[in-house]
Amino acid sequence: MDFRLYPLRFEFVALDPLYFPPGKASNVLRGALGMIFRSIACTAECRRDDNSKRCGFRSMCPYAKVFEPVSDGGPSGLADPPRPFVFRARHLDGRRLNRGEAFHFDLNLFTLDPETIGYFVLTFAALAREGLGPTRGKAELRRVSRIAAGWLPEVTFFSPDGGIAANGIEPVTFSLEPSGSPIGTIRVEFATPTELKQNQRIVERPDFPILFARVRDRIANLGALHGGSHFELDFQGIGTRAGLVRMVECRMRHEEVERRSSRTGQSHSIGGFVGVAEYEGELAEFLPWLEVARHTGVGRQAVWGKGEIRVLASGG
Repeated sequence: MDFRLYPLRFEFVALDPLYFPPGKASNVLRGALGMIFRSIACTAECRRDDNSKRCGFRSMCPYAKVFEPVSDGGPSGLADPPRPFVFRARHLDGRRLNRGEAFHFDLNLFTLDPETIGYFVLTFAALAREGLGPTRGKAELRRVSRIAAGWLPEVTFFSPDGGIAANGIEPVTFSLEPSGSPIGTIRVEFATPTELKQNQRIVERPDFPILFARVRDRIANLGALHGGSHFELDFQGIGTRAGLVRMVECRMRHEEVERRSSRTGQSHSIGGFVGVAEYEGELAEFLPWLEVARHTGVGRQAVWGKGEIRVLASGG
């Protein structure tokens, strides 16, 4: 079983002073992303009309595939079909940038359609020109690359002079099969606010059966909906084995962050717990899933950059 993705880096230079509020860098970047993406990617025929909540040609429309995905069934655990990208921008939280200063953010993309990569490049270039953050400072997109991973080197596929050349860019492939070496301890750092649900309720701590169930379901849904991967997996069996793993350390604190919707004017929580948990048990079969979850995120609102984890394992 394999899971594939494009780890992308977008590099800019600030044309005006820029400010990314604490805990909200991804929200700043998300901004008008959907609106601009739709204006670039949708044809006149697939734009929604006044009587429709969604795009009328969802199976063909690039915008709908990214922002209005439809699930045809699959693992439980996700109320809505996951969108095929997540931001990695927490290093920008609270930063002020001067005119002429370079900055970047990363975007993990789970759809394998190179056309979608091109639309993201055009969208972020336009979004930067319109202005980012509370000061609406403008920026210029200077470079986009697939980040080096495993044996794959970094590849630049966009520059202002060279245009977009996304066709032929190979995705990074992760195996979900255990390596065979025993793993007795796993330490997981929850680097950004994380919210996990069980039985439709937010839990206060990441007990391993809950954490793994949300990781498993998110990866399986992303693979089935966007990556063309339908995993042959005994969901009940692996869930039962996850229930035997013990949490031996849990140091968590809650971070409260809110975002304000420019469309509705309403405030929404994007907070959750951050900290470190350590687990003991027979963990070899779970480690590959947790390694992939470093890139997909886990839990609610992962598309915003929530639920970013780091994993450290040791032998049994």
